[in-house]
Amino acid sequence: MKLATLKTGARDGELVVVSRDLSRAVPVPRIAPTLQAALDDWEALAPRLQRVYADLNAGQAQDAFALDQSKLHSPLPRAYQWADGSAYLNHVQLVRRARGAEMPESFWTDPLMYQGGSDSFLAPHDPIEAASEDWGIDFEGEIAVITDDVPMGTTPEQAAGHIRLLMLVNDVSLRGLIPGELAKGFGFFQAKPASSFSPVAVTPDELGDAWQGGRVHLPLTVLLNGEKIGEPQAGPDMIFNFPQLIAHVTRTRHAAAGTIVGSGTVSNPGADGGPGKPVSEGGVGYSCLAEVRMVEQIVHGEIRTPFLRFGDRVRMEMFDAHGQSIFGAIDQQVVRYEGPR
Repeated sequence: MKLATLKTGARDGELVVVSRDLSRAVPVPRIAPTLQAALDDWEALAPRLQRVYADLNAGQAQDAFALDQSKLHSPLPRAYQWADGSAYLNHVQLVRRARGAEMPESFWTDPLMYQGGSDSFLAPHDPIEAASEDWGIDFEGEIAVITDDVPMGTTPEQAAGHIRLLMLVNDVSLRGLIPGELAKGFGFFQAKPASSFSPVAVTPDELGDAWQGGRVHLPLTVLLNGEKIGEPQAGPDMIFNFPQLIAHVTRTRHAAAGTIVGSGTVSNPGADGGPGKPVSEGGVGYSCLAEVRMVEQIVHGEIRTPFLRFGDRVRMEMFDAHGQSIFGAIDQQVVRYEGPR
């Protein structure tokens, strides 16, 4: 099943069921007005939404309309909780190396995670606003899951049954602000502005055999200004799977329905275990500029790629084995923020 949130005058938008090929959608106000409402009563409402989905794919849904992804918000325009992990340790190694920090051995056994701002997400086709290019504007391509209510003390084995939906993430980062914030010993805040999520969220069964072991075994395609800079595989190098990340979240707290848990930046090492190669050199490339720059420093002795500039456009998408877009595309342009209006 595929679900999305249509932009309306309401802050949380309107829940719509989306066809498998992403071409059509139908509102479902008599079932649930918003995605959060559906998650709050998932066991009762999901079967009804599934019936609408079946009718829509069969061309039998009433009130269906042609879907324009630019009219969609992130599936949850705001959420009770956004907890982002860093399960791809190749990425952690590279970005820590960039700021001269060693990676403790505990990172291999205990997931990294921070709690991001969740009061207002960017829509997947809305601009990324920043006041200055000097902030080091970067994108980070990730995958995320949305849970139902997860009790405190949930084990990884139990957590797998609480995953309701998956989506893609652009976890926007301001690299120039990160070192100063982390030096205070209290984590990210200003360096992590609003994230955006794919236009469509999907139930795990939509991924078929690509959903195995709590991981998505497909490449994530990342374009910068129309040029492919990354197509890393999301499955093999995810050290902690989603059930493990959810168990980490709920070690000391309950997680409410609508909690979003992110994978961290999708990242693969090279075939020789060293830094991965760019797409132009036959590698799978990267899903953030911090990795591009660090690899340039390692290989060439100098950084050649700038962080994002105003006017740059970032696109993220994931395709199934038949070349069909699964989640729709995150497609955003970086613009200068001119201040409150």
